[in-house]
Amino acid sequence: MAAKKKTVKKARATRRKKVEARSKGLGAKEMKAELNGLQLSQAIEADGGTVVGAYKEPINGKDVVIAALPIEKVQPTPYQRDRSEAHVKKLATAMEKVGYFLDPIITVRHSDGVYWTPNGNHRLGAMQLLGHKSIVSLVIPEEDTAYKILALNTEKAHNLKERSLEVIRMLRGLVEKKEGNESDYIAFLEEPHFATIGAAYEKRPRFSAGAYAPVVKRLEAFMEEPLKDAFETRLARADLLLTWDDEVNRVVEALKAKGLQSPFLRNYVVARVNFLRFKKEGDFDFDETIEKLIEATKKIDPTKVNKEDLAKVGGAPAEAEE
Repeated sequence: MAAKKKTVKKARATRRKKVEARSKGLGAKEMKAELNGLQLSQAIEADGGTVVGAYKEPINGKDVVIAALPIEKVQPTPYQRDRSEAHVKKLATAMEKVGYFLDPIITVRHSDGVYWTPNGNHRLGAMQLLGHKSIVSLVIPEEDTAYKILALNTEKAHNLKERSLEVIRMLRGLVEKKEGNESDYIAFLEEPHFATIGAAYEKRPRFSAGAYAPVVKRLEAFMEEPLKDAFETRLARADLLLTWDDEVNRVVEALKAKGLQSPFLRNYVVARVNFLRFKKEGDFDFDETIEKLIEATKKIDPTKVNKEDLAKVGGAPAEAEE
């Protein structure tokens, strides 16, 4: 029997301590930065951009450059969610009406002279839609900042699918570039269940994860295992989760064929077999638990389910199919 992987649960947020007003960070006069000699400024100019200013970041004191960048050199990070074209069009219309670009994007200069934007992809898309040549950006020197910004969900609220896809893409990027255990990157990945659900979405874009998320969240933890090994485990767990989804889909279709129509059908099937609802304490092995849920789902007899049974299941319906 394979040894159980070491895991670490995400630490609970501690209560923020009250701090004295105006007691931290740089003062306004201390934030002035000198452009002369800044290596990042020189690289931006060499890439065809124009440095228009710089300042010392008030939290960490590091230099941030304000630059106009050739728009063709700016790309979204490979890890983040896909653009909402409706949001891009809405932003483009607003920019045309205002007549100003008032919200600089954030970029990180990549080693090949390309600028990744972890916060500003929709604004970039709007400027591209409008046919502009350049875009104004706050350029951050450290590439790792891109991961941190993505983890903070700073631009537009993410739904479960968007956030999960973003996390599994970040994890794949970390595997390619970083060393250490998955648990070393909690700040980037935010919640362990996002990675597993994201891997499932990559395999099945129309996966209705909302019904399964509470179960996966209960079972998952960050792994004290090398990134590559943890990533492979996430992919395997996604396959197991999709096997369960296959069984749930079978029951749901049988209930629909019987004439039962409800947005709660999937939630009903999941809730009926989810024994974790009655076990508020304790840790459970992911594979073992999902396999039990698969077997329990197989035993559901759709002919014995009625409307009254469905009415007993509370909670929000699964996310709408796209």
